[in-house]
Amino acid sequence: MHTPHHRPPSGAQWTISAAGHEAVIVEVGGGVRTYAYDGVDQLDGYAEDELCPGCAGQVLAPWPNRIRDGRYTVGDRTHQLPLTEPERHVAIHGLVNWVHWQLLEQSADAVTLGYVLPPQPGYPWSLHLRSRWSVGPDGLRAEHEVRNVSDEPAPFGFSVHPYLLVPGLRVDDLSMRVPGRTRMVLDNRLLPIAATEVAGTEYDFTEPRRIGDAVLDLSFGEVVRDADGGSAVSLAGPDGSAGVTIWADREFGWWQVFTGDTLTGDRHRRSVAVEPMTCPPDAFRSGRDLIMLEPGATWRGVWGVRPGA
Repeated sequence: MHTPHHRPPSGAQWTISAAGHEAVIVEVGGGVRTYAYDGVDQLDGYAEDELCPGCAGQVLAPWPNRIRDGRYTVGDRTHQLPLTEPERHVAIHGLVNWVHWQLLEQSADAVTLGYVLPPQPGYPWSLHLRSRWSVGPDGLRAEHEVRNVSDEPAPFGFSVHPYLLVPGLRVDDLSMRVPGRTRMVLDNRLLPIAATEVAGTEYDFTEPRRIGDAVLDLSFGEVVRDADGGSAVSLAGPDGSAGVTIWADREFGWWQVFTGDTLTGDRHRRSVAVEPMTCPPDAFRSGRDLIMLEPGATWRGVWGVRPGA
């Protein structure tokens, strides 16, 4: 039990379970802390008394990844965001991953959280965010809604930051498939400067292959779509077994893949962050796949994780 004076760093905890699947959703950031099937972790989560490491399981909005110098222009107005990754002089991962989300609905197998993002310096628009997390025979499912309650269009992008895990295997030994036909070329601040095709290069994971010693913190685009318009990234062991898959609907046209090289201790290259994104890094400046959410309009996107490659 937690006393009123001692709460977990991630706030209130909500456990949902069904059909052998169990996940813990948290108040701070409104994300997923753990997800397991039949007691086997599918995500590389974190302990209840631990500060969320490496943005594990967090919701990233109203932009994913990095904005160069935290500075961007909409119409005739230029906005300056706090530099939340000062060593690279960028604003990273949006404005909702360290705030307290509110419980809206709860059942044994699902929980819905909401957050109202107020207008603020650097982002003078208000958004209503709502996330429904559920588990069932098909695995973990997340349904997100974001509504613009401002009186003018708001620049917007969305992502989440789960780390996929195959227990007992390090990143080097995993086989991975990423359905991206292009990748963003990055500068030394991990900001995009161009896009290039992956075919015939070391970054081509359109067919499953071993990660090996590859160091990845890249955005993949031009995704190969499934029949329903969505796409998926899968990880598996060397023999193709004991894998895990993350999928996303047609709203997500980009995948960010991070092999955990800058994480310290046991987390170093233990799992792969695979992030479905609506836009690439620095979209507030480039405009590439940036959503301009009209007043009163609602964006909806769905993604999930299931055992098996």
